[in-house]
Amino acid sequence: MTECTLCGLPTPDSPHAADDVEGAFCCRGCLEVARTLDGAPAEADPDALDDGPAVEEADGERAYLDVSGMHCATCESFLEATATDATGVRAAEASYTSGMMCVVYDDEVTDEGAVADDVSDYGYEAAPTGNEADGDDQEAVGRLLVGGFFGMMVMAWYVLFLYPVYLGVAPDSLLVDLDGPAGGFLLANVWAMATVVLGYTGAPLLRGAAVSLRVREPNMDLLVAVAAVTAYTYSTLAMTLGHTDLYFDVAVVVVLAVTVGDYYRDRVRRRATGRLSEAAEERVDTARRRTPEGTESVSRDAVAGGDELVVRGGERVPVDGTVAEGTAAVDESLVTGESLPVSKEPGDEVVGGATVTDGGLVVRADPDPTSTADRLVETLWAVQSGSPGAQRLVDRIAAAFVPLVFVLAVGTTAVHLALGAAPTAALLTGLTVLVVSCPCALGLATPMAVAAGIRDALAAGVVITDSSALETAPEVETVAFDKTGTLTTGAMTVREVVGDEETLALAAAVEQFATHPVAEAIVAAGTLPDDPVTDFETHPGRGVEATVGDRTVLVGDAALFDERDWPVPEDVALAYEDAPADAVPSYVGWDGRVRGAVVVGDEVRDDWAAVVDDLAADRRVVVITGDDRAAARRFETHSNVDEVFAGVPPEAKAAVVDRLAADGPVAMVGDGSNDAPALAAADLGIAMERGTRLAVDAADVVVTRDSLAPLPAAFATTEGTRRRVRENLGWAFLYNAVALPLAVLGVLNPLVAAVAMATSSLLVVLNSTRPVDG
Repeated sequence: MTECTLCGLPTPDSPHAADDVEGAFCCRGCLEVARTLDGAPAEADPDALDDGPAVEEADGERAYLDVSGMHCATCESFLEATATDATGVRAAEASYTSGMMCVVYDDEVTDEGAVADDVSDYGYEAAPTGNEADGDDQEAVGRLLVGGFFGMMVMAWYVLFLYPVYLGVAPDSLLVDLDGPAGGFLLANVWAMATVVLGYTGAPLLRGAAVSLRVREPNMDLLVAVAAVTAYTYSTLAMTLGHTDLYFDVAVVVVLAVTVGDYYRDRVRRRATGRLSEAAEERVDTARRRTPEGTESVSRDAVAGGDELVVRGGERVPVDGTVAEGTAAVDESLVTGESLPVSKEPGDEVVGGATVTDGGLVVRADPDPTSTADRLVETLWAVQSGSPGAQRLVDRIAAAFVPLVFVLAVGTTAVHLALGAAPTAALLTGLTVLVVSCPCALGLATPMAVAAGIRDALAAGVVITDSSALETAPEVETVAFDKTGTLTTGAMTVREVVGDEETLALAAAVEQFATHPVAEAIVAAGTLPDDPVTDFETHPGRGVEATVGDRTVLVGDAALFDERDWPVPEDVALAYEDAPADAVPSYVGWDGRVRGAVVVGDEVRDDWAAVVDDLAADRRVVVITGDDRAAARRFETHSNVDEVFAGVPPEAKAAVVDRLAADGPVAMVGDGSNDAPALAAADLGIAMERGTRLAVDAADVVVTRDSLAPLPAAFATTEGTRRRVRENLGWAFLYNAVALPLAVLGVLNPLVAAVAMATSSLLVVLNSTRPVDG
């Protein structure tokens, strides 16, 4: 037995083949695909497959904690080590970008409150999501207010008394003689106020520096802290020895500049990553399960498939399921992004995490009880805590950059001393190198831009499930669409009825006992008669039959009626034969003759043509379908559809994507389980959220609205995010390339260096806050 050259399935005894195509094929669709795409399939890149983070592999209860006090990747390492040392914790991952931590633990040994207490050490404060954000912000504001007040007082004394002396003004012309008792009192006040600024306002910086030493990972906080502490220590010692050349101003300005920048950065970060925190806060931990005796409260994890869960007005649906009883308006905005509540009634599907806004529902849990909201949280976490390629490069640079700066600062001080500079001047030059070279902008460049991109994608109705999509999507050269359920709605509707209302009513009466999509469409469109329906019978592949009242009614294809030799009116036969290729016509007859016909078909999405036109401006657009070419004709005739691959069996879709990839990166858009292999094979898999779980799990991007409209926005957002990352990195490298040599040469002083460093970081943050417009 031979295998199909394209998809690998067994070929029939007489394989499909052609002189202009090399190989043997299982079907005509595979042959046509091979003829169109003449070339070897692209091989998978083994480097593209890597192990996920530990929290994705660990078994146990998952908790998300808000953590205050994180400043950089070093904080992440420290918190992860602290958490995994705690009893009952199986895995932990911290994310400085989101200000959160994900912990997997054994719920028989510990709980999320105890885990939060274990992590709250060394100045970090952790709590279940939603409990600490406001307190953290208020503490930061308090530190800024205290530091700002005492910092201004320090600078006021410098402007009035110390700077004039440094500039050559005669001490006896000032109101206070710095060498006398009054001057000593003034300097003591400056020392005390600078101590408050460094010790209280600068406490997070000092903690970050200490943590970096503890985990042996030098970081940005260490650079800033060393500069500020060195200036403070030198000035304290000089003041004790009676000198007036003091640099408390340097310590104060460094601490305040960095603290203001950190505060603003954290506010921006919270806005950019707010969807993750919001979703994590609204996870449902308990459910109200209905029993013969009443209701009982159980853990969400104890819910089994088929359990009936009572959800009252104002409560969230614990898991995905189907409405068993009740009618209510349900707000699904957390999951879908749609702001208007949707009415739900028995038989409708509801997603875990949605809110019942009025009334109440009894929800029957799906066979595998999970929550769409939980999957959204896990997806957002995986993306926002992941490291795109650009960020991994930056991390490697920063790891080598910080030790290099310390060596450079010490070397600069030594060289200036060797060249005859005064010890104080040489020390200040070394301090300037430390301050100006702090790579805050470099560290912020990628995570801030990525967080903003994810935020804008969510607002547009797109969830990015793999951070690599931010780098892959802008490179896509071909967008391949599945047809059914993607370019079309996937829902069968009645397009045409030949006959009167009785024709449709009797057809619905018989089809109500069938289980295929055509039957569902007919039942939905018709009004069931009052007559009883008996003797229902299925004729596989041809139609159905039943007795309605005292009439024998048949609904099906022409073969079923030919077998009974029932006559067909000419107008009905014409409508049946002229039905579109992508529709399913059925005759309806009773009392020994055909009385009418019903044509059912899958409707195209209203926005498909506009979306194709938008995407085709920069990319090639193709359609892949298992239907024959006649059924796909409306897409083939569109001017911006470059190719239609018709008659492609599900197993061959991935092979088609591989062939397309030989000409450049491919994005595959699909919704069904049979699209999952193609979604996984594509450089960028895009799934419709209303599609099957298998398709969604295989995708890199999920469209959360029942529309194709978000697709152009998804590509525009990823392109804009990549551009923003490059802009940020370009500015960060340019700043260091210019400022560092100036500091080494002694052109800058520590005050100017501190302001320049803070300004550079703020520019990166401001650039990242702008909406990504593609």
